[in-house]
Amino acid sequence: MTVAIATAADARGLDEDEPLLLEALARVGVDADVAVWDDRSVDWGGYDLVVVRSTWDYPPQRDAFVAWAEDVAGRTRIANPARVLRWNTDKRYLAELAEAGLPVVPTAWLEPGNVAVLPDWDELVVKPAVSAGAKDTARYGPERRTEAGDHAAALLAAGRTVMIQPYVAEIDDDGETALMYIEGRYSHAIRKGPILQAGARLVDGLFAPEDITARQPTAAECNLAEAVLAAVPGGDRLLYARVDVVIGADGGPLLLELELTEPSLFLAFADGAADRLASAIAAATR
Repeated sequence: MTVAIATAADARGLDEDEPLLLEALARVGVDADVAVWDDRSVDWGGYDLVVVRSTWDYPPQRDAFVAWAEDVAGRTRIANPARVLRWNTDKRYLAELAEAGLPVVPTAWLEPGNVAVLPDWDELVVKPAVSAGAKDTARYGPERRTEAGDHAAALLAAGRTVMIQPYVAEIDDDGETALMYIEGRYSHAIRKGPILQAGARLVDGLFAPEDITARQPTAAECNLAEAVLAAVPGGDRLLYARVDVVIGADGGPLLLELELTEPSLFLAFADGAADRLASAIAAATR
């Protein structure tokens, strides 16, 4: 059994999950190569399975990334499935989940050609609908609404869909809870400290620095995560998933993001997590 772990050239050495996963794969008898997704010399069809992992540079070239995934799917198996990657790499999936009745952080959407009109929320988060690692994302207080509007207008002028959300103040104390699932089964969770600081500059690298600790999710958070996964088109074929939730003003959990494409799975924060993922990958190659 041979597996390709798809990454980005700039992510080499940055994915803390990668060495743990490679060691775990070796323990279950799976030969794995780490390969850059847009390296045209790679024979993807020569692998039993391609596992998309740290392809963190896809946002500026999302169309090429989705086309690559669909091409790979025509040659061999890819996880997560190409149709899921297409759906999940544009955060407008949040609107679909909200329409399905799931509690999602409120979001206003602006399309290229729209005027950058800001919702009447005290603190705003402005970001593009296609993004990863908090890049091109910023938090603005009421005294910086002009800057928030300029940010949104710049993204629109670049042809990018913009999403604007109220900053959930509870994050400052509670952080975010990220729940990891492997083959649809809960594996573990972490707490992610506040990432967006008021007045901070935009992220320069592939992702923003994160403060991570292990966390036990609440029953309400688990119930929401499972309801979200049940609503994913093609979700019955997910190898991995990460559901990021925050606590809203009423004390209930809200979906912040659903990560099905290239999420860090924080394998180091739970005993056996890397082995669970490796076993699922081994099973998927059979």
